Amino acid sequence: MEEPKRILMAEDDPRDVELTLSALQENNIVNEVVVVPDGAEALAFLRREGAYKHRAEGNPGLVLLDLKMPKVDGLQVLREVRKDPALKLIPVVILTSSREERDLVEGYNLGVNAYVVKPVNFHEFVSAVKQIGLFWAVVNEPPPGTIRKQS
Repeated sequence: MEEPKRILMAEDDPRDVELTLSALQENNIVNEVVVVPDGAEALAFLRREGAYKHRAEGNPGLVLLDLKMPKVDGLQVLREVRKDPALKLIPVVILTSSREERDLVEGYNLGVNAYVVKPVNFHEFVSAVKQIGLFWAVVNEPPPGTIRKQS
């Protein structure tokens, strides 16, 4: 049986982190979730730099990306991921509270796989995270060689 794909979550709001992790757990999505508090740390994780230089090889199976983060915002992270040949095929889902049309359009122009606005209602939020997790981390089949075994 294949090992579950790792999920990288870039989110600076501890409440949203807790809600997302709870929603994944409540829906029996057992993938390891690595949480980073800002875009700079997300890029360091993906590039295996700084504190992450010794992490296991392999790309995450999914990146959950907030837009409004300190240091480096989500759109800049997406821009960097899509221009890096080693990272560009990783599925990226923007999970944000921004309903701004320009953020939505820019996200898709930069190659985001999905743009999900965080619902205010807890049950709707749990449902949205369940659907994201089930599809991108369980059902979706990435291109060969983009996601290596995690150890």
